[in-house]
Amino acid sequence: MSQLTESAIRSALARVQDPEIRKPITELGMVKSIDITDEGDVAIGIYLTVSGCPMRSEIENRVSSAAADVPGVRDVSVTLDVMDDEQRSELRKKLRGDSAEPVIPFAQPNSLTRVYAVASGKGGVGKSSVTVNLAAALAARGLSVGVLDADIYGHSIPRMLGTDAKPTQVERMILPPISHEVKLISIAQFTTGNVPVVWRGPMLHRALQQFLADVFWGDLDVLLLDLPPGTGDIAISVAQLIPGAEILVVTTPQQAAAEVAERAGAIALQTRQRVAGVIENMSWLELADGTRMDVFGSGGGQVVADRLTQSIGANVPLLGQVPLDPAIREGGDAGMPIVLSHPDSAAGEALLAIAEKLAVRERGLAGMSLGIDTTRHLR
Repeated sequence: MSQLTESAIRSALARVQDPEIRKPITELGMVKSIDITDEGDVAIGIYLTVSGCPMRSEIENRVSSAAADVPGVRDVSVTLDVMDDEQRSELRKKLRGDSAEPVIPFAQPNSLTRVYAVASGKGGVGKSSVTVNLAAALAARGLSVGVLDADIYGHSIPRMLGTDAKPTQVERMILPPISHEVKLISIAQFTTGNVPVVWRGPMLHRALQQFLADVFWGDLDVLLLDLPPGTGDIAISVAQLIPGAEILVVTTPQQAAAEVAERAGAIALQTRQRVAGVIENMSWLELADGTRMDVFGSGGGQVVADRLTQSIGANVPLLGQVPLDPAIREGGDAGMPIVLSHPDSAAGEALLAIAEKLAVRERGLAGMSLGIDTTRHLR
């Protein structure tokens, strides 16, 4: 039993990550105590960040399992405690720095996160479905991904990602829930039931600002913002708060929808943002005999891409065409994106192919602060 040391137990606990913060509990100051008897019984004290931590059982199980795997351990007991205010303050400083006011990490010149604002000219084109499927597909590729539900009035991201978990708040820092390996934040997580949000523009701007600055996103590779339809307050706020965000335009093949979607992309002319590309959703319906039915017409996505290329003066590609598939709707209702449930379907393959293009794109100026005063162009 002499080989069983506190150092060995601590090394094992270093492999245990906090489920929300995704960092080792040893780095976060969560290990309160380690006591070892001569017989090999180990008693471990763990600090939770807050009382009523929703992940307490998972943390306890992970700690117990990790310690039990150390040679010489006969039994493990875990006792949970809660950090005091001073410890929480130290944790926040360790994660976010000692800045008096929270900053938006994605707006900093050294940010390596690619930010995509998923936009549409009108509702009903499947923008949120595209967002959650791209997020899940990118996360499945091993990227660190976050989704911000910026559609304050028409929020739907938590349901579509299959979670009703609430964020954990540590002082002024918000830890977002994780589903399908995607971090997500939505106003739905702060409201009761299906109560509507009735806010004017300044409140929308402030909510978006808090979601970007107060939420601990960690080191993200990709952040997707699910924007509301149109070119209103939220689109303008995104341009002001994250000038380096790129726009992904979602449309259907219908010419009327394409004309409206073109306006959503053309906002880049005023905000000096880059349009990453166009995604055509509900492109066709594959029938049982193998033929395709163009339910909403054809060609709208390419038309939008071509017109934006001409008006912006930079190449705007058509990233892909996603066929109409009831499984996308079913997956949205069930909280299981089609790229995970039916990756071999035509729609699943199309969405996975789009995600691959976004995953391997060169960053260019994405995520870099351009020093442009967007307010001058938006008055």
